Amino acid sequence: MIDFRSDTVTKPTAAMRAAMSQAEVGDDVYGDDPSVNYLEEMAAEMFGYDNALFTSSGTQANLLALMAHCERGDEYLCGQQAHNYKFEGGGAAVLGSIQPQPLTNQADGSILLSDIEAAIKPDDIHFARTRLLSLENTIGGKIVPQEYLASAQALAFERGLKIHLDGARVANAAVAQNIPMTEITQYFDSVSICLSKGLCAPVGSILLGDERLITKARRWRKVLGGGMRQAGIIASAATLALTEQVERLAEDHDNAAYLAAELATIEGFEVDMSQVQTNMVFAAVSDKIDTKALAVDLKAKGILLSPGKTIRLVTHADISRADITRFISELKGLLSQS
Repeated sequence: MIDFRSDTVTKPTAAMRAAMSQAEVGDDVYGDDPSVNYLEEMAAEMFGYDNALFTSSGTQANLLALMAHCERGDEYLCGQQAHNYKFEGGGAAVLGSIQPQPLTNQADGSILLSDIEAAIKPDDIHFARTRLLSLENTIGGKIVPQEYLASAQALAFERGLKIHLDGARVANAAVAQNIPMTEITQYFDSVSICLSKGLCAPVGSILLGDERLITKARRWRKVLGGGMRQAGIIASAATLALTEQVERLAEDHDNAAYLAAELATIEGFEVDMSQVQTNMVFAAVSDKIDTKALAVDLKAKGILLSPGKTIRLVTHADISRADITRFISELKGLLSQS
């Protein structure tokens, strides 16, 4: 299958499979798994944080960050399109008793600093206590500007807020800008990084922060059922995600640009090329095209995508330039028959 639905569908590399089969393991809840310990120590050093915590998913890493920064009745500010607000089951509210305050995302994915300033609640018993600003980079495949991150950090510091980065695809943001990931993560008190999307690990995310935050997050991970035992099997693959897969993301970005350019030539598909910055392509589809039927027909030809008025297509390690050429050819063929 040629699968454009997400970069979460990436398969582990041969090197990852070999590392998993040979991984040294122990009981991670006891702190005895050498492969997990190595990953956490390596990640903390790599990004310049006190400590790190290996988690089963990006959703869990984000929730742990929110629960470690905030107490019951506290509030975090985020974008309307933020993954940890819109796509993670309301976990902060349901499990953390933390109130989200979503704000409008601008076209580039940022949130107006004036909107953030206005949303911070007064110190008053009538209001939830605003404790945290949460940003995302990339967001919808778009890169949040470095200057903005610096300004947001300064605002958070001035107003006594902590600042968290949902960096599920921060590696994509860094590679696209030709800068180290640390140039982005330096502005944040905590960062979650997904290792199982474009970086190809089969499972897992890493949460970075200071000793206090990670100690608290580790406790909440156990409470939430996220304490893993011989997790070194997956941690060994996650280590290779950080050490071997980051620079390769440039291929995905090039393929996304090629895909977008080809789609833009097809009648009924509209692509804003300025929004194709990393590995995601969003195509607005004419009402004359039944995308549900189209998805069914493409699946029969070994191509998967998610239908909708706007189709999101994601490039990744398991999609080649030849795969994209084949998809465009099959798409044109199906449209010519309708």
